[in-house]
Amino acid sequence: MTDTLLGYIQGADVEWKTLGEACDTLTAPSKLTKKFYQQSGKIPIIDQGEKFIAGYADGIYKTVSADRYVVFGDHSEHIKFVDFEFIQGADGLKILKAKPEVDAKFLYYAFKNFYQREQSYKRHWTKAKETKIPIPSLKTQKKVVEILDKMTDYVTELTAELTLRQKQYSYYRDQLLAFPSQSDSDESLSIKWTTLGEVARLKNGSDWKNLTAGDIPVYGSGGEMNAKVGKSAYNKPTVLIPRKGSISNLFYLTKPFWNVDTIYYTEIDDKQIVPKFFYYFLQTANLEGMSTNPTRPSLTQAILDKVSIPLPPLKLQFKIVEILDKFQALTEDVSGLLPEEIALREKQYTYYREQLLTFSTDSARASH
Repeated sequence: MTDTLLGYIQGADVEWKTLGEACDTLTAPSKLTKKFYQQSGKIPIIDQGEKFIAGYADGIYKTVSADRYVVFGDHSEHIKFVDFEFIQGADGLKILKAKPEVDAKFLYYAFKNFYQREQSYKRHWTKAKETKIPIPSLKTQKKVVEILDKMTDYVTELTAELTLRQKQYSYYRDQLLAFPSQSDSDESLSIKWTTLGEVARLKNGSDWKNLTAGDIPVYGSGGEMNAKVGKSAYNKPTVLIPRKGSISNLFYLTKPFWNVDTIYYTEIDDKQIVPKFFYYFLQTANLEGMSTNPTRPSLTQAILDKVSIPLPPLKLQFKIVEILDKFQALTEDVSGLLPEEIALREKQYTYYREQLLTFSTDSARASH
């Protein structure tokens, strides 16, 4: 992006209008409640949730015809650009069609740039539609869209690459740990099955706030907390298993730590099972499906103690850990770089979006 180009765009003749003046609102011919959402189908469902596509339905419902729209979550305040046929999901979605003098994608970028989120659960369109946005010539609008599209496309490509690497790692991990079930077990493989309670003891955590400060990290169900203490709960290889909240968020530690009461640590019998193998296998277990609370995911010791655990020979366990460690290292190399690059590019996109949409007041014309 050159200063000359920025100067050309920012110096362009511009008229300021409200969002409500720059677009029309459309009414969808049909709306689906969440109970009708499918994992796959012919027509995507767009609702006011965070996910871009909330689900799918088959072509038995009246759809919003393919065109270029900006959709706004009246309660959620999520803003999306949609350029394909879709079905509206549930209520609270405002479907905006740009006026002829406004490019739809420019409207989307301007909406995201100038709208001030209220971040409360109420209807927001009444206030949002009063947001003032600049309307330069269509030629200038399209130039702004072209530049910002290139930036967002690059972020999308990076995110897709990161997702692909993570899926690749998960696939090979699951394949390596897909042992025959106990009833189908091949004796020649020397695979025994036991339960978690037979190879590890779950130990509760406790509050850290009365401990003296130190350099030992404190862990909760969300991971390492913003706290350091002078006492450790355990200092041998272990797997931390959340009992409330993000219950599939496992941690493998070899360093001293303190854990709070939302997460268990495990005393692992390393004569039966390699601690890192135990960690990798638990990643494949459907811990979320064992939750005792549909509102706030929760696990109990009684449930976890009964989780089936395979026990191949220790030599094979070490070999599997060696292979998965290499895969994970490759994934982490990419995962460490890509999120930084994605965050950098998103900051760059936000900066240039603000710059490209900051038009000189000297060239402004009032809306009629």
